[in-house]
This record gives sequence, structure tokens and C-alpha cells, in this order.
Amino acid sequence: MPSILDWRYCNDDAGEPESVAAGPAFLSVYSMADAAEIPDPRFLEGIERFNQGEYFEAHEVWEDLWQDSPSADRRFYQALIQAAVAIYHHQRGNNTGAQRLLQSGRRYMQPYAPVYHGLAVEAFWEAVAAYLAGWGTAPQIAITSNIPKT
Repeated sequence: MPSILDWRYCNDDAGEPESVAAGPAFLSVYSMADAAEIPDPRFLEGIERFNQGEYFEAHEVWEDLWQDSPSADRRFYQALIQAAVAIYHHQRGNNTGAQRLLQSGRRYMQPYAPVYHGLAVEAFWEAVAAYLAGWGTAPQIAITSNIPKT
């Protein structure tokens, strides 16, 4: 399966963010216009693992990043970790733990809305909540960047 990480310029002709679609549970994402540089490779590796359904492994990668991140990013990464672990718990039948992590992770990421590091915050949590409620397939994440077209 090809990666759905997409590092192409993703603004429309008017400079507005476009969402990128790659399946029924794909999350809307926006260009990282406010990003000073390409994200930490561990952020991207965690996304790859998450998208492959390797939630425990995604959590491990993001936890390593969380430990090294500046204070401004720590709650964002902690929320991603909690999303991955919530899905992991859900798949193992621990729905109480999954719901608890869904609620705390969503709360931790709320200050980063509407978009942070290219992730559409509310769309992400809506997709995670829908999956945990049994309303669809596992969510996927794609992040785009304003790396110019070549």
C-alpha cells in the first residue's frame, strides 16, 4: 500500500488550503503555511505507523518525540499519543479506556485548533470518535506542506 503522506504543495489557485482525500475515513488536512521547516521525522514516522494500523508503535514513536519536544508542542504530541492508544485499547476490547483517552486527548489538542502542524484538529478527533463508536473504518492522517512544486 502506498504511503498517504503527501508532501506536495496543497493550496488552490487562490492560496486557500485544500483537503486531500484518500479514502472513506481520511482526515482533512491543510498546508503547513505557518511551519518554519519540515516536521520532525518522528512525527511523520508516527503518522505512517498510525495509518498502517500500528497504533502501539505510533504511540512509541510519538512518545519519543514528545519527550524531546519544546513545551509549546508537548500537549499536541501527547494528544496524538492518546488517540493512538485509544484506538489500540478499542481494538483490544477496552472501550472504557478508549473513551477516557479520547476525551483527554481531544481536550489536550483543543488549544491547537483549527489546524496545527498541518492536522485539522476537529476533523481528526471527529474521525477517531466515529471509529471508536463503530461508525466506520480506522482514521487515516495526511499532512501536507508548502514545499514548492518542482
